[in-house]
Amino acid sequence: MKRLFSALLLVAIVGLGLFWWLTRPIMAVTGAQAAALEQGGDAGRGELVFNAGGCASCHATPGQPDRKRLGGGLQLKTAFGTFVAPNISPSQADGIGSWKTADLANAMLRGVSPDGAHYYPAFPYTTYAHAKPEDVRDLMAYLRTLPSVDGKAPAHELSFPFSFRRGIGLWKTVFLDTTPIRDEPGKSAEWNRGRYLVDALGHCAECHSPRNPAGGIVAAQRYAGGPDAEGRGWVPNITAKGIGSWSKGDVSELLATGFTPEYDSVGSSMADVVRNTGALPKADRDAMAEYLKSLPAVDGPPRPPKKD
Repeated sequence: MKRLFSALLLVAIVGLGLFWWLTRPIMAVTGAQAAALEQGGDAGRGELVFNAGGCASCHATPGQPDRKRLGGGLQLKTAFGTFVAPNISPSQADGIGSWKTADLANAMLRGVSPDGAHYYPAFPYTTYAHAKPEDVRDLMAYLRTLPSVDGKAPAHELSFPFSFRRGIGLWKTVFLDTTPIRDEPGKSAEWNRGRYLVDALGHCAECHSPRNPAGGIVAAQRYAGGPDAEGRGWVPNITAKGIGSWSKGDVSELLATGFTPEYDSVGSSMADVVRNTGALPKADRDAMAEYLKSLPAVDGPPRPPKKD
């Protein structure tokens, strides 16, 4: 009996050690690369990254009109619990004013906080992971020019086991792809720029794709639409199955103004997205349209019947 207990204890210790190793937070930049990110930084280019990345949509303080006051507080209510966007203003006490550029890079590219904890993927680092470190550097230069906002956002409201952050490490081993986006030979510069804006900074797939029970994007139905994460409607299919009849100009126009070819206008969270994309240069909106129009037709999940 004593030997059995000792064997079980050893297995438990080894298992716990293996779990702790597999779930360890992994940084994107450290050492010399981290130090190099503190050099330079173009705030003008950073504003473009800010708009392409949709930072204001989640982090602008609710209930006030200034999209550059990034005090956080927006709630995202999901099946896993309620996530709250944090303060990312330059406030030293309540925001990210004390962060180094490498801290922002590790947050966006790997979903790891400055103190080495996992961020929940409600923060779309699974897409930002494909972004260029120099774009993060420019974004930080721009964020440092914005007004400081006092007050910390409330904590997330999550029940166990979702409140156990360490477990996110296992989730990342399955769903976090950190492969950089490279220009694809044979494609135009416009298409490659559009792909980068859509698949890295713009994180369009985060909303426009169905998710499995673990909260990961269903790869085979990427961009094919699905239920809204908060259960407030249906996110449309933006592959050729959904927008095949649209022209490139139609897509670019929607990104600029929110108007569809059917003379309708987008609403809900997409209206916030258009406030961001509408601030981009026309060439970038055209590039996004070029890439989106190249997506092959993919059937999305079946839409539930409308209630009478």
